[in-house]
Amino acid sequence: MIAAAGLLALAALGAQLRSAPPDAALVFVSNERSGTITVIDGRSDQPIQTIPVGSRLRGIQVSPDRRTLYIALSDTASRVQGSGDGVVALDIASRKIVARFDAGSDPEQFSVSPDGRRLIAANEDAGTASITDVVRHSVIATLAVGIEPEGVAISPDGRWAYVTAETSNTVTVVDSRRARVLSSFMVDPRPRAAAFAPDGLVAYVTSEIGGSIAIIDVPKHRVRKIVALRDAAKPVGVIVAPDGKRVYVASGQGNRVVVLGRGGEMIGSVLVGKRPWNLALTTDGRKLYTANGVSNDVSVIDTAALKVIATIHAGEGPWGVAVASPK
Repeated sequence: MIAAAGLLALAALGAQLRSAPPDAALVFVSNERSGTITVIDGRSDQPIQTIPVGSRLRGIQVSPDRRTLYIALSDTASRVQGSGDGVVALDIASRKIVARFDAGSDPEQFSVSPDGRRLIAANEDAGTASITDVVRHSVIATLAVGIEPEGVAISPDGRWAYVTAETSNTVTVVDSRRARVLSSFMVDPRPRAAAFAPDGLVAYVTSEIGGSIAIIDVPKHRVRKIVALRDAAKPVGVIVAPDGKRVYVASGQGNRVVVLGRGGEMIGSVLVGKRPWNLALTTDGRKLYTANGVSNDVSVIDTAALKVIATIHAGEGPWGVAVASPK
């Protein structure tokens, strides 16, 4: 009887953990090698669920209305219905896959337009970017964007998309409203990711082999400044604070998050897990989450103190991380 009571208590606790309160932030981690999503309660910073999704999960983004989680799959062995490369949509409330969208070969990263209607995905093998209308459920354009495109960022007003291409060392400027390429410009070797400041006037592009970050004048679509990152061996993911005053850079093999000011001035760095790939911030900017691809965990950083306050076990090969905060 005691054993049975104990099992019942554990079952009740498990059910409680699987259902985070509706007012709690949820953190989602794409695990590339295990093909799962780790769900984390953003209040307690504890894992509450593991969701099997498919093969080779990488890019992961939350819709502007915070109702849908989009995940890029890059393997034809995907277990999702209609297997193959593409982007799937997971309903955040039910934690169920509700849709799948086509993309080109090997979609790695993507971005969601501010109105939530379009996805722009970088198709690494194909050298293209796919623009998908999620309302009409169709690809409306496929654009050539350099050799091995990887990172995608859409400006806050939805006008521009920057697509980084790691082999041609270029950033392609896409007019997302007209679904066409406007121009491109060069940056340091192997650009991996891009992020816009909240005002849309400045963007940041990391260059892994260059060990640097480019500060972009968005109205002119040209490089304003290149900043060498001494504490970042191979910078990968980048994200800008909600107030635009700080830029956070995942250093990859440097095992750190580097913190810069808006103009690229060094503020500090934080030692995290092994091989941080990508980053996500809470809407208030107080906590930063890192997906650590080699140590198979997530580091939680208090951005005011610039220190790690929690380490959360994830699946195998955490690649991307996204936060769905309550409105």
